[in-house]
Amino acid sequence: MGWCCLATPAAAVELSAAQSALYTTVSIFPPSARSMTVCYGFVCRRREMLDFTPADRSALGKILASGRGSAAAERAAVQKAMVWFDRRMGPVIGTDKRVAKADIRALDSTHNFDCWDTTRNTTSLLLVLQEWGLLKYHTVGDPHYRGNALVLQLPHNTAVLIDRATKVEWVVDMWTHGYAEPPDVMPLAEWIKED
Repeated sequence: MGWCCLATPAAAVELSAAQSALYTTVSIFPPSARSMTVCYGFVCRRREMLDFTPADRSALGKILASGRGSAAAERAAVQKAMVWFDRRMGPVIGTDKRVAKADIRALDSTHNFDCWDTTRNTTSLLLVLQEWGLLKYHTVGDPHYRGNALVLQLPHNTAVLIDRATKVEWVVDMWTHGYAEPPDVMPLAEWIKED
């Protein structure tokens, strides 16, 4: 008998410890250049694989190409990429009915993301875009947390991009908006003060 060639899954992208924890804490694989796990149902209780097709890669490539002129343009393109993600996955998993700032009070985990889900999903898509070489002005940073009960600030998490030139951290926060609406993209220093 001869040796048999076995197909191995695409290697996952390189992660920081904080990024890795997004996946290990809910027992899912991190994203790769070929696929990512989409979390929904609050803290990733529901999951669906997004296997990127050539059409997906082409669509995202065109969206990110619109941001090649500057860091600000790239952040605007990232917003469009997140809207693309919502429209791509919403009809598949039922989150096309999702509402802004969903949590347990929404009484509809089946059709919603909590901020942990959006942080994982956004970070995953950003890592895929980075792996594909589509981010020119930014790298994917560690997710960030805010919350201070003493000043009535509720707990919240978000994905982060880091401007390569200025090192300014920018949040990409889709939890604060409903289905197919552009996510908040703002400096982390501003986001951390919001309630």
